[in-house]
Amino acid sequence: MLDRLFKLSANGTNVRTEIIAGISTFLTMAYIIAVNPGILAEAGMDFDAVFVATCLAAMFGTAVMGLWANYPVALAPGMGLNAFFTFSVVLGMGNSWQVALGCVFWSGILFFVLSAFKVREWIINAIPASLKTGISVGIGLFLAIIGLENAGVVVDDPATLVSLGDVTSLPVLLFFGGFVLITALYYRRVIGSVIIGIFVITLLGGLAGEVEYRGIVAAPPSIAATFLQLDIAAALNVELLAVIFAFLFVDLFDTSGTLIAVAQKGNLLDAQGKLPRLGKALMADSSASVAGALLGTSTTTSYIESGAGIVAGGRTGLTALTVAVLFALALFFAPLAQMIPAYATAAALLFVAVLMVSTISNIDWRDLTETTPVVVTAIMMPLTYSIAEGIAIGFLTFVLVKLLSGKAREINVGVYVIAGLALLKYLLLQ
Repeated sequence: MLDRLFKLSANGTNVRTEIIAGISTFLTMAYIIAVNPGILAEAGMDFDAVFVATCLAAMFGTAVMGLWANYPVALAPGMGLNAFFTFSVVLGMGNSWQVALGCVFWSGILFFVLSAFKVREWIINAIPASLKTGISVGIGLFLAIIGLENAGVVVDDPATLVSLGDVTSLPVLLFFGGFVLITALYYRRVIGSVIIGIFVITLLGGLAGEVEYRGIVAAPPSIAATFLQLDIAAALNVELLAVIFAFLFVDLFDTSGTLIAVAQKGNLLDAQGKLPRLGKALMADSSASVAGALLGTSTTTSYIESGAGIVAGGRTGLTALTVAVLFALALFFAPLAQMIPAYATAAALLFVAVLMVSTISNIDWRDLTETTPVVVTAIMMPLTYSIAEGIAIGFLTFVLVKLLSGKAREINVGVYVIAGLALLKYLLLQ
């Protein structure tokens, strides 16, 4: 039955290989179970309810990806998008988390429509590769500053805006030790390096009296505090359109990039170099975002950590279904997630930031008309505490630099449209 459903023989795999691949993928991305509730809790959301919403959204999205699109790709609330949700949309702009969830909902609906009508390919092709890289690097820097703040390494200063915290304090030392440990384990290709690092830091914190033991296993907490609490109507305020589009673009880029990267690693592309069933995969991703908003979490997206399962031999949706089952089982480990301190998840944030910033090596540094918008996009995200602002200013910079440099032919209609919308936002909504 499994062979017929997932076409195991046709893809040169078997049940055992797919299950092992699913376990490998889950271990590499399980850190999100602890990190996501911690980030969204700072927006005023209930930690336990977000924990359940995170597991359920990941379970739903990954199961749909596996059963419908038949790809070994796992989904969960996206890193960077959850930080944008909390620190920009809620704390920065002063919106309630209910309204922010409404924005996530509408971005998922738009993504679904674009996928259904195949407009997504035009959008993906319209955005220059350099700006896509700039967005990825900017999100990485955004995560880095959040992680450093949560660990107490970077603190606010009235004279210089930021300053160095007490680097001799135990939480900061544990943070640095955890970050180094995660990096070393990842370099040695240890499966689950991030979650191992988080658990080691938590254990050391407990031995030092910094962490209170709450147990390991318990019945899943209630999700009532976040379930169907989104404000769909208020999210349609014209001032929030930029937020909705920011959620949409980042999810679109993340998903497309992840699917292509994973497909290349697993030799899943067809003879023309295209990904079969791309529409189904993107619609699975967008439906997961809608479901996540209803459950009570930020945008759910495809995870590049799915590559760990590909390396382990995963080739079909059975790998994804295995991950979905493991996320369901994770619901019973809420006490363990509650014990993990902020400095432990901060180490994971900084490590993810390193991976995202490393994509800057793809840029052609000899062409200033390409590198300038990348750098501007990247540095504006952490300095304005907003992914949306970084995208808007980055596109405006790209258009202006290209026009004044005599390279107007390198600007396509899609870039003009996005830059025009960004300009209108600053002229009319500031």
